[in-house]
Amino acid sequence: MHPQLKLHLAVVLAAGLLCAGAQASQICPQHYVGGQSPQIVNDKMARATRELCYNVFGIMHSGVTRTPLWSAEHLTAHNLAAAEDLSRENSFHPELQLPAAQRAELADYARSGFDRGHMAPNGDMPDRASQYQSFTLANMVPQDADNNRHIWAGIEQAVRKLAKKEGELYVITGPAFIGGDVRKVGNVLVPSHLYKAVWSPRQRAGGAWFVANEADARVQTMTIAQLESRIGLNLLPSLSARQKQDMLRLPKAGKRKGS
Repeated sequence: MHPQLKLHLAVVLAAGLLCAGAQASQICPQHYVGGQSPQIVNDKMARATRELCYNVFGIMHSGVTRTPLWSAEHLTAHNLAAAEDLSRENSFHPELQLPAAQRAELADYARSGFDRGHMAPNGDMPDRASQYQSFTLANMVPQDADNNRHIWAGIEQAVRKLAKKEGELYVITGPAFIGGDVRKVGNVLVPSHLYKAVWSPRQRAGGAWFVANEADARVQTMTIAQLESRIGLNLLPSLSARQKQDMLRLPKAGKRKGS
């Protein structure tokens, strides 16, 4: 082969690899505001991370905590209408896309006393395939049972109510690991807190719920900017600092019997 042709092919191949790498770092932009996923501010959180993309939600998974760092949904009223007609079928399963040394297993949660708490909720899923995907352990965190079934279920219901009103919402949900008292169930880290952030394209405003991972926890509401300062993530990098301070009126999240 002619040397110049070899050089040309090498340049084309290198460009292709760079392009593939850029795509792999953000392979499901449809779930995020402006197509941009959250940015990790704390370098320690960036270790062993992997993006996973599903039909109606995306995840940034941590092989250190063996939980998602966040889940993201473009939640629409249309999908919620379909979800209401779908009965729940529990199908918890380990995520085989992840290395065995970085993923949660069913045995980690067994007899732990903690629920396998969805980040992208089963109740948002519009079809059986998406519902099955939501039951991957890559979408779960160890959650206090009372918190999951009552407080957190109320927050999830409030988000659905708001999405129906607005027509669509972008939702980012995740765990927070605050303080030095780190607990584990099996090999999975137990978050100290949980959050759910929403952004309304119609109103150009957002807000968040923030709650300790414990029974009878007090639910706090706050701006996107306030939440970001607590959790070490730039949740909505496509927005300006001013936009992150614009507070959306959030419906009250009362206790529910399940999700």
